[in-house]
Amino acid sequence: MHLGALFIASHVLTSGSVRETARRFQLSPSTVSTAIHNLETELAMTLTERASGELATLIASGRVLEGLEPIMAAISELGQWVGHDGAGAEIDEAWTSRIPVKIVTMERFLEVADQGSINRAARRLRLGQPQLSLQLANLEKFLRHRLFERQAQGSVLTEEGRRTYQIFMAISQAWNDLKSSADERYRRTARSLRIGSIIPTGSESWVARCLGSLVSEWNARRNNNAISLVSMTADDLREALKNGRIDVAILDSVFGLESFRHRELLQTDMVVIAPPDSTETSVADLVAGHPICMPSPRTGLGHAAMAFSYERAPNRRRRGQDITAADSLPVIVDLVANHGYVSFLGRVSAMPIADKVRIVDLDEHLPMSYHVAFNHRKAAADACTVIIEAAARITSEAVVKTAAVA
Repeated sequence: MHLGALFIASHVLTSGSVRETARRFQLSPSTVSTAIHNLETELAMTLTERASGELATLIASGRVLEGLEPIMAAISELGQWVGHDGAGAEIDEAWTSRIPVKIVTMERFLEVADQGSINRAARRLRLGQPQLSLQLANLEKFLRHRLFERQAQGSVLTEEGRRTYQIFMAISQAWNDLKSSADERYRRTARSLRIGSIIPTGSESWVARCLGSLVSEWNARRNNNAISLVSMTADDLREALKNGRIDVAILDSVFGLESFRHRELLQTDMVVIAPPDSTETSVADLVAGHPICMPSPRTGLGHAAMAFSYERAPNRRRRGQDITAADSLPVIVDLVANHGYVSFLGRVSAMPIADKVRIVDLDEHLPMSYHVAFNHRKAAADACTVIIEAAARITSEAVVKTAAVA
């Protein structure tokens, strides 16, 4: 990344506008957008996002702006020194936004100054001596000052070189401070074990309780990998596992995940959940007499439920509003409990909400199962073992509790 791009990105974070920055510095919006994108990439963090067509700076941008302050001060000093301060105390912003000096070039200059020899610095940097000499010559040409005196014993800084050294050292130290924070964030992310699950019906659902047990047991063992949890739809879980955003996925079908390792988490059967004040005794009557809301047909449960509901009411006159697909189980439960809908769930998911809905058995047993799919990481396999053990324990407790009530 070069100094001009840092100057541009700093102004974007201050003003909150790509277009205003582009107009002010006489640049194209794409150049300004590239500068802020490169800074985000270097620091491994998101600093801005688009909201209704407008750029919004995130909370993290404030900390980055503080870290950029000494860099901006040094860049300002550089501009004043080489004769690009405007009519007053303000620097020539158009010139500053185009400073082509890369941070890596500055660091190579500092290495030569510290070593007192281009040859020694080139060996330490693992560069060819001609390549390093050319970079220094280009730097001197841009700054319009001779930075080194070449002597028999090596290269010695000129007076202008010493001033350049002070400016570049201030920039390098501030940049390394910013980067060290980014590197630590990257290490934390690399150590993190990312678990994705289907959205649970509520805090008492088996999914939520399994994940709670996982976090508790995992941290009690003081594992090196920190747990990170996220809930999303089944489709999103598959994509997240494929592109590496999560390491483990809890879902009701492993369709499309054949290249990943997977294990059966638990077996259950499908039931109907109906409004608590409903009186229909058969599934066919429930399906015929109520609007239906169910998981998306792209999920294993949703696909089976859709097929089952059509089989049980083949002559029903369907309207678009009669069947609603929703991948949010809490929304499905609310529609059933409070708005007269019926839906289909796995029994293990329905049992914890038996106080909110009426559970009706199907007239034929329709088995279904949940799975954990995971990548190659050992920590992912270890987490799956804990999740499976927790699921077995939690579902067996639920069966015992139900039997006791009966």
